[in-house]
Amino acid sequence: MATRKEIYDLPITPVEKGAKVHFKNPPKAFFDAIGGEEGMKELMYDFYDKIYESSIAHFFPQDEEEFEKVKEKNTKFFIQICGGPKVYEDETKGMDLNEYMIRIHDNFSINEAARIEWLGTMREALADKAQHVPIELIREFWDYLEAFSKLTVNHFPDGSTYYASYTQAEEEKAGD
Repeated sequence: MATRKEIYDLPITPVEKGAKVHFKNPPKAFFDAIGGEEGMKELMYDFYDKIYESSIAHFFPQDEEEFEKVKEKNTKFFIQICGGPKVYEDETKGMDLNEYMIRIHDNFSINEAARIEWLGTMREALADKAQHVPIELIREFWDYLEAFSKLTVNHFPDGSTYYASYTQAEEEKAGD
């Protein structure tokens, strides 16, 4: 099982503008180990409650009812991307789940600092809600989040804007 220290030691690597990003969807074993739909909901609701108090809260609706809808919708994304039931299909309207999520983030000015805050908040939620999960499975979930989040960064210190291409790992595509 995971310790808080192991979770807090999960790495965050920097974004390189224009670099191809390879990622692999989290394994269904993580979804099962976290406790299925209920466990994922507990993790994600805790995460979003922490986000609401973070320096990136301005990216999310400030109205509590609207924020609850965001939590519910985004939890469905994570349930499905982790191999759970296909509860997010209506949102994507036939587009690949990961590509859809990348394009949704194009509507926000996301820089590296916001990405690091998002990941740091997720590490905190994992430390609070996932200690019963084997660290190897948490690392696989983290590897997805850490790599995939690079594709949402679209504003850079040099003042430029860059919208990442969808580049899911080839080995992931082959497994579909």
